[in-house]
Amino acid sequence: MSLDLFRQTLEAQRLAQADLLRRRGVVGVAVGFRNYKEQATDQLALAVLVQQKKPIEALSADDIVPSDVNGAKTDVVEVGRLEALVNPRDRFRPNIPAGVSIGHYKVTAGTLGAIVFDRNTGEPLILSNNHVLANSNDAEIGDAILQPGPTDHGVRPDDVVAKLHRFEMLRFYNELGMGPSPPTSKPPLFPPGGCDIVELFATLGNTLGKISGSSKRLTSVPRTTPQTEAAPIYANRVDAALARPDNPMLFQQAIVEIGRPNGIKLAQLGMEVRKQGRTTGYTEGAVTLMNATVDVSYGEDFQARFVGQVISTPMSQGGDSGALIMERDSLNAVGLLFAGSRRATIFTPIQTVLDVMDIDL
Repeated sequence: MSLDLFRQTLEAQRLAQADLLRRRGVVGVAVGFRNYKEQATDQLALAVLVQQKKPIEALSADDIVPSDVNGAKTDVVEVGRLEALVNPRDRFRPNIPAGVSIGHYKVTAGTLGAIVFDRNTGEPLILSNNHVLANSNDAEIGDAILQPGPTDHGVRPDDVVAKLHRFEMLRFYNELGMGPSPPTSKPPLFPPGGCDIVELFATLGNTLGKISGSSKRLTSVPRTTPQTEAAPIYANRVDAALARPDNPMLFQQAIVEIGRPNGIKLAQLGMEVRKQGRTTGYTEGAVTLMNATVDVSYGEDFQARFVGQVISTPMSQGGDSGALIMERDSLNAVGLLFAGSRRATIFTPIQTVLDVMDIDL
């Protein structure tokens, strides 16, 4: 694959993304290899992600995706309904590994991704998603974190193992009115039915900052403000939160069935990856799309737009949210899983998570 071609495709994405995302049914735009009859080819394309493919005659002229955009070939990719993954396992004592059930006391359950270290203090912290540890913004610093999560019969006070330490706020928008602020009425965290549910790639990290702008890490929940249709949709970079263990000695740094992460690596198209999650356990997949801008559902009415994400083949279900994505044949961390569908898994590049949350593995 030519570096020049990759850069040209990224530029085509930058120029066309806003227009493509306005089309009915389009939930994301990314760069990847074109598929032909469900098989990946070696032809680079601008991937237009749709919840469900429809025949051309069922679409209006304004909603049809052109075959070529700004010189880049397009590929319409069906990814299903992308949802934040949360759902229901064992109680681990006295050694709690990563990859197991955990959650804010008001949620069901997600996955303990990893033990990480604050860059300023060096203290060990628990890494998972905002919607797992901070109840999709609806939490207070110091709230109880249970292992296992409530759906897995975790209860207060017996199963309180940590307190919410800080989180990156999620910004939602309503399909009827877009805006940069969270909804004044918070969406339900768990949708009915759950979720069936190198230098070349270094350019992706630089692209993130240009697209998404600055982000703010929270130590408390902000006051919400009314939405307005004219306001732009806020671009989220991560769905992430940190908890402080009540007793750090209870926690292992190793991930069940994988081991202790000892490095990080940028995702690449075709990279084989793996994870250990609360619901599906150990699974493997392959990276199919890079630099994805995607709309993820948090309940029936509210969505959040994310930029700079990575998409892989399906390897997760509800409850796997928060799992650390690892390279298959090494102990390098690649990303933090937070959403998916029956056709795809979505994760954030690990370097983005570390930088935004000001932590190290």
